[in-house]
Amino acid sequence: MSRFPLLLGLGLTGALLSSSTLAGGSGPATARPAPAPTATFRNPVLDENFPDPGLLRVGNVYHAYSTNSSNANVPHAVSRDLVHWEAAGDAMPVLPEWTRGGRTWAPEVTQIGKTFALYFTAQDDASGRQCIGVATAASPAGPFRDTSGKPLVCQLAEGGSIDASPFKDADGKRYLLWKNDGNCCNQATNLYLQPLSPDGLKLTGKASTLIQNFQLWEGNVIEAPTLYRAGGVYYLLYSAGPYDSDLYAVGYATATRVTGPYKKAPENPILVSKGEVAGPGHQTVVTDGAGRTWLAYHAWTAGRTSDAVGGYRSLRLDPVTFSGGRVQVAGPTLAPQRAPTP
Repeated sequence: MSRFPLLLGLGLTGALLSSSTLAGGSGPATARPAPAPTATFRNPVLDENFPDPGLLRVGNVYHAYSTNSSNANVPHAVSRDLVHWEAAGDAMPVLPEWTRGGRTWAPEVTQIGKTFALYFTAQDDASGRQCIGVATAASPAGPFRDTSGKPLVCQLAEGGSIDASPFKDADGKRYLLWKNDGNCCNQATNLYLQPLSPDGLKLTGKASTLIQNFQLWEGNVIEAPTLYRAGGVYYLLYSAGPYDSDLYAVGYATATRVTGPYKKAPENPILVSKGEVAGPGHQTVVTDGAGRTWLAYHAWTAGRTSDAVGGYRSLRLDPVTFSGGRVQVAGPTLAPQRAPTP
């Protein structure tokens, strides 16, 4: 989650991004032919401002989306191997009528049939609060459009709503997770889950409250929910703490039913600042071509945890496993490690 419009961004003049360099060139809407297979890689995989990443694989191409930059509402990048990334423009160049510009946060995309649905946070023009919308496109590259005229979720009495994350269960039912933005106004923050209509454009049924911030390491905020199911267990990953500090970290909770009750892991947090890596968080899970699961997340460089001092949140990738009710993340890392399988 980002609190203010970002001053740095993924340049829309295009860039071929490796694990350590940024080179010029115009970025098309689809990835160029994959580079030669990489045996190892080092973080960050996208060494540029790319906060609150959401990743989606379509065919043999990975798509990544981030919180707004100075020149894009929804920066979009593509890759064929999760290591080499190329800028691909603005996935939502025109914002819906109900929003104000400059605060488009935490986009995540899911495929529903032949349509792609983008869930995003933006500032509601009527109330000034951050609220959640949904836009659609025929391609993962967009352009995504929201013509609904109003937000999908907007809990004004609870400070607003942010950090939407779609989830498709094993039985095909779709759900939306999000958090109320209570930390904006001295309220508690909760993570919610509610069923979606089959087309993903409407909420149905009732919202379930999953967890609330009450542990010391979480401070006054939990956010960025990610739901993953493995072995009959639902793993709810989330980030907590002040996002612009080295206290930001990732934890998780588990349940045997999608609506809970969820129990927070005693070993939380499981991904924390280490060495030169500060404030890792706003995670998402992605699977490579060999079926290995990876945790994609953003992080600052130690000592530079705000835009004001030239800091930026780069995209990082580390292996993650889900087994026996436990989540284990091999990170944050800077050393060379085995690369994903395209």
